[in-house]
Amino acid sequence: MKLAIDAMGGDHAPKEIVIGAMKAVEAFSDLHITLVGDETKIKEYLTKQERISILHTTEVILGTDEPVRAVRRKKTASMVLAAQQVAEGKADACISAGNTGALMAAGLFVVGRIEGIERPALSPTLPTIGGEGFLLLDVGANVDAKPEHLLQYAIMGSIYSEKVRGKANPRVGLLNIGTEEKKGNELTKQAFELLKNANLNFVGNVEARDLLDGVADVVVTDGFTGNMVLKTVEGTALSMFKMLKTTLMSSMKSKLAAAVLKPEFKTLKNTLDYSEYGGAGLFGLKAPVIKAHGSSNGQAIFSAVVQTREMVESDVVGLIKKTVEEEKLSKKEV
Repeated sequence: MKLAIDAMGGDHAPKEIVIGAMKAVEAFSDLHITLVGDETKIKEYLTKQERISILHTTEVILGTDEPVRAVRRKKTASMVLAAQQVAEGKADACISAGNTGALMAAGLFVVGRIEGIERPALSPTLPTIGGEGFLLLDVGANVDAKPEHLLQYAIMGSIYSEKVRGKANPRVGLLNIGTEEKKGNELTKQAFELLKNANLNFVGNVEARDLLDGVADVVVTDGFTGNMVLKTVEGTALSMFKMLKTTLMSSMKSKLAAAVLKPEFKTLKNTLDYSEYGGAGLFGLKAPVIKAHGSSNGQAIFSAVVQTREMVESDVVGLIKKTVEEEKLSKKEV
């Protein structure tokens, strides 16, 4: 299996990207990784070169760059070249922790979308109290959505959850302001009808307050709402640990208690950190494109590689193509 990784994307590039890549090739003997970026900077941290190659470029897309313009103008940027490796069949998939909007643009313009998928969806796995996690899509690939888009999100999310996350007959929920069937705006009301009549394990409307309880394995919504949910979950987890730390450091007694419970706090923090579940998949493209968290360390990059590897091995893209074609055929027959 061959993966292309943007070595210059993210807050801790290229060091943590290289560390994650080395850990991945050590774990999987059939894996070859192409690190795309500044060869001199990459080699500062590359201590194991077996099955790791470098595609040299000094051009980088920055977090402040306008996404579409950057992809079109910076044709030799590390992120663009990583996507190009996939488009040319030199890599099975690509990963980047860089500019999210630019990666989505590169995915659309360079890799291309599956015929029949109107809009790809950006889809991270978010934590649940039980540790199983749930897939949320879309979280920002598209600000607006039509009911048909939410149905496609549900289909893609179900395939991924079953084949990669090992969820048999995954439960699909529609994010809404109430659980009653007639709740919500026109988008959610129309989407509800489509999802109810689809060949999915649709459990109905779900509320944001129940998401971390694991009310569904796949939750669909428009990108505007999904992005706010994502940022709220992330911000709440960070704020909670800041408050907890302040409280535990307030006295000698609480400091002693904190020292004893430190391993448990670390476990809890990892449970609430969605980057531990891998990256956010850009579903609906002709090949897997994974967005790792911008602040990814080596472990998070490794997790993203594991996730990407499972997507390739399970042929998630092929299954999505097949499902979309079958759906199109059934509509013609009707």
